Amino acid sequence: MPPLETLLGATELWRPTARGGGWFTAAALLLLLLSHLAVLLVRRYRRGRLIQPESAAATPASSAAASPFSGSSTGSVRYPIEGLVTEDDLRQLVSSLGVGAREPELEGWEPVIAMGNDTVSYKAWCDKTKDGPPKYLSVTTYEGCSTELLRDFYMDNEYRLEWDNTVTKHEQLQYDENSGIEIGRTLKKFPILTPREYILAWRVWESNDNSFYCLVKECEHSLAPIQRKFVRVRLLRSGWCIRKVPGRDACQITVLHHEDNGMNIEMAKLAFSKGIWKYICKMNNALRRYPQHHGPSISILTMKRLIKKFPQALQTNVDESHQSPANTAAAAVVPSTNSSGTSPCEQLGKKPTRETIASGLLLIGSIVCLSKGRSNLGAQLAMAFFLKKTFKKDKEAGSPRGRADATVSTHL
Repeated sequence: MPPLETLLGATELWRPTARGGGWFTAAALLLLLLSHLAVLLVRRYRRGRLIQPESAAATPASSAAASPFSGSSTGSVRYPIEGLVTEDDLRQLVSSLGVGAREPELEGWEPVIAMGNDTVSYKAWCDKTKDGPPKYLSVTTYEGCSTELLRDFYMDNEYRLEWDNTVTKHEQLQYDENSGIEIGRTLKKFPILTPREYILAWRVWESNDNSFYCLVKECEHSLAPIQRKFVRVRLLRSGWCIRKVPGRDACQITVLHHEDNGMNIEMAKLAFSKGIWKYICKMNNALRRYPQHHGPSISILTMKRLIKKFPQALQTNVDESHQSPANTAAAAVVPSTNSSGTSPCEQLGKKPTRETIASGLLLIGSIVCLSKGRSNLGAQLAMAFFLKKTFKKDKEAGSPRGRADATVSTHL
């Protein structure tokens, strides 16, 4: 044991001496800490002054304007939103959705997946762009479902919070009864990635034959300032058409979707090809439960107030495109590829095998490498390894899912 004098000598470091000794060191450290806190306070003050003019500009007007919010108790400004979604946008959407009524492969679209069972079938194609994420075209057919029920299901944002675990929040920002445009804010979470924030404007039309069209576009709104904890999605163009399948108790939704949410392009393709059929099955199950759901939500009540009649000038073009003989190819139900009679949706609930777990780990590794979009050599080599291993297992597998995913790998 060391002598007592040695132990007591350690305290001499903090005893005051003629020149300050240890107390001088402590004072210097405290001064440094205070200086750092002062710098942080100054930065926060400056940042607050930059944001303050925008909020201050909205505050005076909000007290004088009526609230355009459904279910909101605070006054809000009516911002001009009439030109966000126009009939010219609808005309372009109708022309683009006409591809789904023909054979997309003949027009340069690459097939991604074709799956189905007794209640739902799904087909998807992608169109690669020169710089940016690809566009996706899909045709989903629901058996025993009306067009009105499918429309309400797709537009019910409150119900989506219950069955879609990627959506964490949705709020209505503004709507305009004259134009039929509505604006909302939605937050989505993804594994490992920063949550995505969507500020979207949309509009719904109804045609004479109980078909429905919807066009969704990204936009900005002063009541939704940018927050650092979310990634604001700068590009989202999506539109769909819901129509009854002739001669059957079924309806069909054709969707054209183009989105850039900041995710690495290869990662987004991989996530789509590996997860879309499981998501469709989950959506189908939620659709079947929807009639037993409680009364109409705010989203549905607002949508029914804002829905507009489909322009008669465009109705003729729509009828001609859907009377094409090739339309039967897109409207046909894709039979289940499982010879045992078990639907692919039920197969997803089976106990995972070692190969499935390994593929999942490889997928997580791919997400880690590509989540920030880095293009360094290490990330590229790792991604090449993950993709090679993953799709090699899928091609060698003899199961129906292996065959389906093998077709998906052609566009990656």
